[in-house]
Amino acid sequence: MTDKNKRLLAYTRTYGCRANVSDGEKINGILAEMGYGFTGGPENADLILLNTCAVRENAETRAFGNIGALVHFKRVNPDLIIAVCGCMVQQGHIAEKLRATFPFVDLIFGTGAVHKLPELLTEVISEKKRVTDITACSGGIVEGLPVKRGSALKADIPVMFGCDNFCSYCVVPYVRGRERSRLPADIIKEARELINGGVKEIALLGQNVNSYGKEHGATFAGLLREAEKINGDFRVTYMTSHPKDLSPELIDAVAESGKISRHLHLPVQSGSDRILSLMNRGYSAKQYEDIISFAREKIPGLSVTTDIIVGFPGETRADFEETLSLIRKIGFDSAYTFIYSKREGTKAVRLPDPVTAAEKSARFRELLGVLEETGGKAYGRYIGKTLRVLCEGEGRTGKRGYTGKSGEGVIVDFDSPADVTGEFVNVRIEEALKWALLGKAQTIRE
Repeated sequence: MTDKNKRLLAYTRTYGCRANVSDGEKINGILAEMGYGFTGGPENADLILLNTCAVRENAETRAFGNIGALVHFKRVNPDLIIAVCGCMVQQGHIAEKLRATFPFVDLIFGTGAVHKLPELLTEVISEKKRVTDITACSGGIVEGLPVKRGSALKADIPVMFGCDNFCSYCVVPYVRGRERSRLPADIIKEARELINGGVKEIALLGQNVNSYGKEHGATFAGLLREAEKINGDFRVTYMTSHPKDLSPELIDAVAESGKISRHLHLPVQSGSDRILSLMNRGYSAKQYEDIISFAREKIPGLSVTTDIIVGFPGETRADFEETLSLIRKIGFDSAYTFIYSKREGTKAVRLPDPVTAAEKSARFRELLGVLEETGGKAYGRYIGKTLRVLCEGEGRTGKRGYTGKSGEGVIVDFDSPADVTGEFVNVRIEEALKWALLGKAQTIRE
């Protein structure tokens, strides 16, 4: 029997990108406002909520496995509420599969219904029935939702939602809807409150931040300039940019700022013009190279990272070689790499795909080798330089006491005679690893 005086506990888990993490923080904020406490595991939970990702097929496969494992907790506690939400369940066929395959799941809701969580949970509890809401992501943006953030030091601020690009491999426009931008005043208000509350780094998020503000007559470059005017010692980062929309105005805003991160994450996806066209990316490899050259000329010390897909349908060995060539020309600091994953509803699903999975895996390993080689060279340029690092806590490499990220978005482990967690520190770089830098703090607070 349930103790009516006991505080209800929620166990929530979020998978996927930073947009999903941001949704998860809103979900936790809503639950906290409803009176829920939180538990680190599902064993003692009164509510288990999984916030899912749909970007790749293996993410969905893992999600189904994790959902299936929850039946044990339902058997032990029949009053337990199990909820599944996020991008994966925004797809109608997935929501139907969940309802048919997992009868113990009480609540299914998509990305367009996060703000309705209180009423959805109330319906489940009061009427003792299963509830599904995969309302399309459209119309206005709901402001003022409570947020329970995972960090007091760094905060993500969504500036827009959805995407209008319809890349042929991507499901995002279907699970997060068309582009909708928040008002600049709402974003700056949120940023100012966070910075006044002690946050040292704000990240402005959007599927394609370069498209921000079109319906308001605003630009992303303008938003960045307004953000850096806020009083305080803080850093501004942003992601993700799209090559076809990256404006000189945005590059100028970064170049002229002392607060905006000198890190550009610019997904290229492929170095083959033929594949880029099939992907519906809207630029050529040469245009991408020109963008990076211009940005590096305007912003000394700029770090550049990217996303790359291997094995897109019809990718030949020649296409793949063009990708490797582009990587060597650009010299990325690092890259997020993926083997192409079929997504139902996208155009790429209908393309011929004769390359075997074994060949795709072999290309993927080759790609990683080239990136390791070029990334190592890129990190070597920092040796002997002093970088401004936001200290986040204990070292990650086991070689130095503290860790943080520089304004270039690079992981830096360093030694310091004092605990400088939560502070900006100047670090002289002494050594470059394949994925991080090592150094020593140069300026320490008294």
